[in-house]
Amino acid sequence: MDVKEQITKAVDKISKDKKLQEQFQKDPVKALESVLGVNLPDSVVEQVIQGVKAKLMTDKVSGAMDSLKGFIKK
Repeated sequence: MDVKEQITKAVDKISKDKKLQEQFQKDPVKALESVLGVNLPDSVVEQVIQGVKAKLMTDKVSGAMDSLKGFIKK
Protein backbone atom coordinates (compact mmCIF):
# COMPACT_ATOMS: atom_id res chain seq x y z
CA MET A 1 0.00 0.00 0.00
CA ASP A 2 1.41 3.37 -1.04
CA VAL A 3 0.78 5.68 1.93
CA LYS A 4 1.54 8.82 -0.07
CA GLU A 5 -1.01 7.82 -2.72
CA GLN A 6 -3.65 7.18 -0.03
CA ILE A 7 -2.96 10.58 1.54
CA THR A 8 -3.30 12.34 -1.80
CA LYS A 9 -6.56 10.52 -2.56
CA ALA A 10 -8.00 11.30 0.89
CA VAL A 11 -7.00 14.97 0.79
CA ASP A 12 -8.54 15.39 -2.64
CA LYS A 13 -11.90 13.99 -1.51
CA ILE A 14 -11.98 15.52 1.98
CA SER A 15 -11.01 19.01 0.84
CA LYS A 16 -14.00 19.08 -1.55
CA ASP A 17 -16.64 17.85 0.91
CA LYS A 18 -17.65 19.87 4.00
CA LYS A 19 -19.35 16.87 5.65
CA LEU A 20 -16.23 14.73 5.20
CA GLN A 21 -14.15 17.53 6.71
CA GLU A 22 -16.39 17.52 9.78
CA GLN A 23 -16.29 13.73 10.01
CA PHE A 24 -12.49 13.75 9.64
CA GLN A 25 -12.21 16.17 12.56
CA LYS A 26 -14.49 14.05 14.76
CA ASP A 27 -13.41 10.55 13.71
CA PRO A 28 -10.50 10.53 11.26
CA VAL A 29 -10.27 6.73 11.08
CA LYS A 30 -13.89 6.27 9.97
CA ALA A 31 -13.64 9.21 7.58
CA LEU A 32 -10.55 7.79 5.91
CA GLU A 33 -11.98 4.31 5.68
CA SER A 34 -15.14 5.64 4.04
CA VAL A 35 -13.17 7.83 1.62
CA LEU A 36 -10.63 5.19 0.70
CA GLY A 37 -13.05 2.27 0.78
CA VAL A 38 -10.70 0.10 2.78
CA ASN A 39 -10.11 -0.87 6.39
CA LEU A 40 -6.60 0.42 7.00
CA PRO A 41 -4.16 -1.52 9.19
CA ASP A 42 -3.33 0.26 12.46
CA SER A 43 0.28 0.64 11.37
CA VAL A 44 -0.79 2.66 8.32
CA VAL A 45 -3.83 4.57 9.56
CA GLU A 46 -1.91 6.93 11.86
CA GLN A 47 0.56 7.79 9.09
CA VAL A 48 -2.28 8.59 6.71
CA ILE A 49 -4.16 10.66 9.31
CA GLN A 50 -1.06 12.74 10.06
CA GLY A 51 -0.32 13.17 6.37
CA VAL A 52 -3.87 14.28 5.58
CA LYS A 53 -3.92 16.72 8.50
CA ALA A 54 -0.60 18.22 7.40
CA LYS A 55 -1.69 18.55 3.78
CA LEU A 56 -5.08 20.08 4.66
CA MET A 57 -3.38 22.60 6.96
CA THR A 58 -0.81 23.47 4.27
CA ASP A 59 -3.60 24.02 1.75
CA LYS A 60 -5.45 26.33 4.17
CA VAL A 61 -2.34 28.37 4.91
CA SER A 62 -1.51 28.61 1.21
CA GLY A 63 -5.03 29.81 0.42
CA ALA A 64 -4.86 32.41 3.16
CA MET A 65 -1.51 33.66 1.90
CA ASP A 66 -2.86 33.92 -1.66
CA SER A 67 -5.82 35.95 -0.37
CA LEU A 68 -3.52 38.20 1.60
CA LYS A 69 -1.28 38.77 -1.43
CA GLY A 70 -4.33 39.74 -3.48
CA PHE A 71 -5.45 42.15 -0.79
CA ILE A 72 -2.02 43.78 -0.54
CA LYS A 73 -1.81 44.31 -4.32
CA LYS A 74 -5.08 46.29 -4.33
